[in-house]
Amino acid sequence: MRVFYKSWMLAFPLLLAGCSLQPKYKRPDVSLPAVYRNERPQDAQAQALGDSKWWEVFQDQELQGLIRTALQQNYDVRMAATRIEQARAQLGITRANQFPTVSGGAAATVLRSPKNKLQPDYQINAEELTLSASWQLDFWGQYRSATESARAQLLATEWGRRSVVSSLVANVAAGYFQLRELDLELEISRRTLASRQESLKLLTTKEKGGSISMLDVRQGEQLVYTASAQIPDIERRIQQEENFLSLLLGKYPGPLPRGKILTEQVHAPQIPAGIPSAILQRRPDVAQAEQRLIALNAQIGVARAAYFPQIALTAGGGTQSGALSGLFSGPSILWNFAAGLAQPIFTAGRIRSNVKLAEAQQQEAILAYQQTVQSAFRDVSDALVAYQKAQEVRAQLQFLSDSASDAAHLSSLRYNGGATSYLEVLTSETNLYTAELSLAQARLYELQAMVQLYNALGGGWQEQ
Repeated sequence: MRVFYKSWMLAFPLLLAGCSLQPKYKRPDVSLPAVYRNERPQDAQAQALGDSKWWEVFQDQELQGLIRTALQQNYDVRMAATRIEQARAQLGITRANQFPTVSGGAAATVLRSPKNKLQPDYQINAEELTLSASWQLDFWGQYRSATESARAQLLATEWGRRSVVSSLVANVAAGYFQLRELDLELEISRRTLASRQESLKLLTTKEKGGSISMLDVRQGEQLVYTASAQIPDIERRIQQEENFLSLLLGKYPGPLPRGKILTEQVHAPQIPAGIPSAILQRRPDVAQAEQRLIALNAQIGVARAAYFPQIALTAGGGTQSGALSGLFSGPSILWNFAAGLAQPIFTAGRIRSNVKLAEAQQQEAILAYQQTVQSAFRDVSDALVAYQKAQEVRAQLQFLSDSASDAAHLSSLRYNGGATSYLEVLTSETNLYTAELSLAQARLYELQAMVQLYNALGGGWQEQ
């Protein structure tokens, strides 16, 4: 008996550990390029943009305040946080299957029967306390695999929230830069309108004095009306952009604070993209896809365990007596213990189909992971070329704006000297106004390309 007891105590931990039928997880092979396409040579010691915190990348204090507000109040972020709580609760539910279930109960019964021809009247009192336990042994690792799957789903949900945060930071930054660009367009339009109104007054005075014709006045009016027509449309776009940003902030539409003007926003001439392999750990959608793959890999073990016997242990005990004073006396104690084993014999191929389903879902997850990695590299390459070309376009439009400004000044001098008609001034002023607006838009595209690159590299989800 003592030998049997020792053998049982040695085998008990093995019984608890059992075995696992799920495949050993290995990250799928992905052939990563040595460098990103369109990446310029960088200092090897330079910190990758994706490793920088968002408050280090966006140094406008007002923009930082908007991002903080959005992270606290945005509904998508808050819903993502509740999904994490749901996944955490689901993990707790799944993990509980590995442990015994214990329940207790109490009952009191009073039975009274009246006197009749066959028996006298009587009354029966019965009190009962019970405690029962049941345990489905996880010998084949079914519940452990399910727990591992639920844990991976929780991690995937957490990465999903980080993906929402990263997108939100990028959207708020891009929207803020769009707003500052519209502010710059409005400033250019108002400055141009004021200048053209002054010119129109001079033209009107000269026409009344007979030194110029009415045609010059009408051409001057065209310049004024062109600029004045732009202002209401820009004001409309400004308010609509503020409404868009307010929604991201979890607020009702309203005005928003401004910080640095568009031309003072900080951005580096060259942005280090970093080591390509780092994107596998840094980018939220890639990490989320891998955790989903891990979860489905564990589900194969759950499906395979159904082939084997299910072992269940049940036990119960309690006390029963006709009087409360006798509940805990020796003769009132009752107990039971049972062990059961159930082996599937015929399921019409259900178990085999469940295993094939789990394996097929895992294979789909592998392909989805590889596709996500490729999409991430495409996003980075697109953002790199967008940032590089936006810089080139902005530089050329700066030359164009400077040239148009000089041409407008020379045309004004020539007209005042009587060397040309006002049509030349009209053309030069129109070209200058268009060049200044185009330069403002080019500055915006450059900043938005930086935001796009930061998001593509997996930055923006870091907590402050």
